Amino acid sequence: MNGAESLVTTLLESGIDTCFANPGTSEMHFVAALDQIPGMRCVLGLQENIVTGMADGYYRIAGKPASTLLHCGPGLANGWANLHNARRANSGIVNIVGDQATYHAPYDAPLTADTAGLAGAVSRWVRTSRHAADVGRDAAAAVAAARTAPGQIATLILPSDTSWDAGGVAARALPVPAAPSIDPLAVENAVRMLRREKNVLILLGGRCALPKAQALAWRIASATGATLKYEYVNGRIARGRGRLPVERVPYNTDQAIKVLEPFQHIILVNAKPPVGFFAYPGKPSTQYSSGAQLHYLSRVDQDPEAALLALAEALDAPVVDMPDAGPRPEAGSGAPTQEGLARTLAALMPENAIVSDESISYGRGFYKFTHAAAPHDWLQLTGGAIGDGLPVATGAAVASGGSRRVISLQADGSAMYSLQSLWTQARERLPCTTILLSNRKYNILIGEYENVGAVPGPTAMGMLDLSNPDLDWVKLANGMGVEAARATTLEECADLMKQSFRENGPFLIELLV
Repeated sequence: MNGAESLVTTLLESGIDTCFANPGTSEMHFVAALDQIPGMRCVLGLQENIVTGMADGYYRIAGKPASTLLHCGPGLANGWANLHNARRANSGIVNIVGDQATYHAPYDAPLTADTAGLAGAVSRWVRTSRHAADVGRDAAAAVAAARTAPGQIATLILPSDTSWDAGGVAARALPVPAAPSIDPLAVENAVRMLRREKNVLILLGGRCALPKAQALAWRIASATGATLKYEYVNGRIARGRGRLPVERVPYNTDQAIKVLEPFQHIILVNAKPPVGFFAYPGKPSTQYSSGAQLHYLSRVDQDPEAALLALAEALDAPVVDMPDAGPRPEAGSGAPTQEGLARTLAALMPENAIVSDESISYGRGFYKFTHAAAPHDWLQLTGGAIGDGLPVATGAAVASGGSRRVISLQADGSAMYSLQSLWTQARERLPCTTILLSNRKYNILIGEYENVGAVPGPTAMGMLDLSNPDLDWVKLANGMGVEAARATTLEECADLMKQSFRENGPFLIELLV
């Protein structure tokens, strides 16, 4: 057994059965081992940022890590932006990165890079194997690290001779460290705040947005009168009928400050104190009141369900039904608007759909109009590095085994960062519907230009405009093997959505907005 064979055997033994890959020369022995040892589903991405984004989307739905296969330091660098997003989503990923052979590295060949340094900026665990005999043991440790709460990125760097040398030894799965226990004093403090104070916000993050934690949070809020909100960005939120219709802290700093101003006490449950996405001249970085007190019930690596259950029981909070989100909206009509598209989506999305939201500025109003849709999961851009929407959707579809319709709400500018995802969707016959919001400009940057007190002139607009020439998304999708059509009204969009939901493979709707 060589090192590569011990790697594949160990990954499978540790529960890793999916590999998103863009391999190169240094990884050919790993590719050969994947060919010889059955059990690993291999999904090809045509650029490394597609690969890492797919692994992120996979974890968010599957709840377990996949492996990536990346080519040396530059390949890891290509995938770095979506590893940043995955880190912010607390997604567990096992990166396998090839590297120069140990004896070849001192010669500084063209692809030689500080691979460990690149990995360290987005990984909680980094290790370089030095001998074939170490690879299996190191792989088992990488998987255990990736599974460690709340989900971590682990990067294993394999010099090519550690893969091809004989002497590999497969390793058994290692135990995963238990999440840190809930602090009883934190629970007592939260009970005291909720019983004594009136203007209390419970800010929910991470797995608080999943159904069991939602039900517990609603019990607490119903018993105490506290307000519930989600962080602005969350890796996965369970939404739709029967789920908790709670709003997020707004993106806009002025709006967020206004919304959070009344709260003198904020209880954080796997959430961080709310801060602006960016700094702006004359505005504070923090969005909560300067007099507000922050109280941690549970931190990001702790179990939010255990924390909320302990708090609900300490308060003797009775079990209550989820609030009614109201009737399911009717589809919109006429020219596309934010509210009209959101209502159309809520009216038509299939049961148990997955929404991958990289609608950026156009989609900030979607959220409040989709509470009464059929039950679904909503995946967000967590780290702000654009280009994750299509890869995350693709990985989510792989994780669901093709049984759930995945709907991408996708801005056109950020879609150009990772449009190769459409090719993977076509190759794998994944049930992905992309609603491509075509306004032919970086609209978020036009808004941010104004936020810093400037008015874009001709030179600035030339860098923010995506026309001249226009992007033809129907042709781009067709070139990737995906059926596509253009819509100019919400009725046309609705008809195309319904058509796509009946198909087995991917479909793209270019909606002119």
